[in-house]
Amino acid sequence: MKTVTTSLSFDGNCRQAMSFYRECLATELEVNPYPDASGQPSSDPGAKIMHAQLVRGGAPILMASDAPQAGSLKPGNNFSVAIDCDSVDEADRLFAALSRGGEIRMPLMDAPWGARFGMLTDQFGIQWMINCFVAAS
Repeated sequence: MKTVTTSLSFDGNCRQAMSFYRECLATELEVNPYPDASGQPSSDPGAKIMHAQLVRGGAPILMASDAPQAGSLKPGNNFSVAIDCDSVDEADRLFAALSRGGEIRMPLMDAPWGARFGMLTDQFGIQWMINCFVAAS
């Protein structure tokens, strides 16, 4: 495993929350909003956030996003543990192991950002995201 990072979910106030955490933790903040209607990153300062991360020394220490559907968050489903894997084999193995007795929310598959990615909730109700960047061939 390369890294294990907590990823928080917000109901439209991700930018505000991550700016607060950036100040508290004295880190850098990287923010990518959801695309606009033309498929380009939105330039609207109030746009929902697709991916944000706090970075220290070039390494992410906390990730976050706004939930695509307003009102879908409840205590307990507002965070995930994200694992960035060293290999596709490791991603496959971890995804299979963690999903035993749980629920697959998004099957492990090739993602638009060039990674193999999947999401699941384990048998204890903890949400996981498995990610592995696939080397270009």
